[in-house]
Amino acid sequence: MKIFKSFRWIDWVLCAVVVAIVFVQVTFEMRLIETMGELIGIIQSHYEVGTPLTMENIWAVAGKMLLNAFIIMASVLVVNFLAHYISTTVGKNLRKMIFEKVQSFSKEQIDKFSTASLITRSTNDVYKIENTIHQILKMATTAPIMAGYAIKQIVTSSYELTLSTGIALVIMLAFIITTFFLVVPKFSHLQKKTDRLNSIARENLTGVRVIRAFNTQDEQEQKFASANEELTKTTLYVNRVSCFLMPGMTLIMNSLSLITYWLGAALINNGSLQYYTMVTFSQYSMHVLMSFMLISVIFLTFPRGVVSAKRISEVLSEESNIKDGENKEQKNGEGYIEFKNVSFAYPDAQEKVLTDISFTALKGETVAFIGATGSGKSTLINLIPRFFDVTEGEVIIDGKNVKDYKLNELNNLIGYVPQKSYLFTGNIKNNICLGKQNATDKEVADALEIAQASEFVNSFEDGIEHHIERGGTNVSGGQRQRLCIARAIIKDPEIFIFDDSFSALDYKTDKKLRKELMEKAKDKTKIIVAQRIGTILDADKIIVLENGKIVGSGKHKELMAECEAYREIALSQLSEEELLDA
Repeated sequence: MKIFKSFRWIDWVLCAVVVAIVFVQVTFEMRLIETMGELIGIIQSHYEVGTPLTMENIWAVAGKMLLNAFIIMASVLVVNFLAHYISTTVGKNLRKMIFEKVQSFSKEQIDKFSTASLITRSTNDVYKIENTIHQILKMATTAPIMAGYAIKQIVTSSYELTLSTGIALVIMLAFIITTFFLVVPKFSHLQKKTDRLNSIARENLTGVRVIRAFNTQDEQEQKFASANEELTKTTLYVNRVSCFLMPGMTLIMNSLSLITYWLGAALINNGSLQYYTMVTFSQYSMHVLMSFMLISVIFLTFPRGVVSAKRISEVLSEESNIKDGENKEQKNGEGYIEFKNVSFAYPDAQEKVLTDISFTALKGETVAFIGATGSGKSTLINLIPRFFDVTEGEVIIDGKNVKDYKLNELNNLIGYVPQKSYLFTGNIKNNICLGKQNATDKEVADALEIAQASEFVNSFEDGIEHHIERGGTNVSGGQRQRLCIARAIIKDPEIFIFDDSFSALDYKTDKKLRKELMEKAKDKTKIIVAQRIGTILDADKIIVLENGKIVGSGKHKELMAECEAYREIALSQLSEEELLDA
């Protein structure tokens, strides 16, 4: 039912048009058989009475047959065109719905489905639904209309021939049902194995440098080969069983044709059946079996579509964990941040990552977080833009719980530079202007200047129009970081969040960038996560985290005197003389 939501009203109208045209097509196909019987009857009657048969006699009926054939051809072309148009349009709408839904997911929900599975669902699964809709529009509408019309004609023709057709039909149905039960359970396995193969392939592509550095190509190839072999075995099983379907159907149809002519010949000899009746009956019986053969194709296609529809429905049904706040009151941003007894645990985790975190960051202050790897620094700042919601306590911005903000309103208050700097395919200007869509070239230049990126950008012949590859792979790590910082600066938010965003910069560039930032954004609240002591020496407040708890808070000199954890980190990077002079 959720898949049907991707249908527009015009799609439903076109579906009705397809059914109407299919009805016309089948009607004229049946008339074509009747006209063929009429032509045979004319030839037979002339032969029996010994009168000459002229071309005028033949063309009088053959003209009708040609007209019927032309109408059938035109109907088939229109049905094919409309079926393709409807199915591809639905596929387009489904991909759009999935993309928009995934954009609203929290990181927890993306991890729940996995990136590889979401890619498969928005490509492979959508394609299978497109194919199912296309087959249903073409075959599921044609088969019952054709079968009903043909059965109506044969039951009034000959009891013996009708009985033979009924027996053939029962055999065909038994064959279809057996194939159905052997194949259908494997369809869901196919999609899961496709997910796993995509996951391994994506993991290897993104981690190719690490794999080469540790010389583990053989292990990764074996891992991929194993997943590939499992998918191949399941696919071969499905295809091998399915490949018996069409030859089996053809055998049953041809056998019925032979039986029809054999019984028909006996009945004609007895004088209880006319030759043209037997010929038309043979055509009608073939159409009955053809109808059920089309239904068998639907039986094999539809379950695949259902499996894919369920997988897509799982995504569309998933309610985002991060919901818009109901408080409609708009406040002028001041950049005040307060954590009140905040604790956080990842879903299904037994232990908390953060425990009883409380601090404030006033407008214009620079608050820095430092601690050993895994102490919860990045997790803590991810609670501010609501990448995750707190387990206990409150995160407050400008006197209002972040859960009460509209997500757009909250996002507009924050300029976020992630730990992993990421650039999108396009040019430098496009990437910077993600922070402000209508930014002028001067604003872009100013942001690049503050981020210490002007020099290397100007070194490119095309400047800010310089092409950027996906992920920013054609620029260095430090250049990526500075462009991401410029993207946050041009947004001019009330709160800056830098998640270890200076780590790839040399000390000189780091110092100049922070100096420029402090001058240009002195009235903005700045939250910095850092590993390097040199980056946070001048912070108004430094918070030291250890095992998810605050073990120290204050300025650099205070912490050097009072916090052993901070002192150990500082002395591991700089000499005591350098630290005392800072």
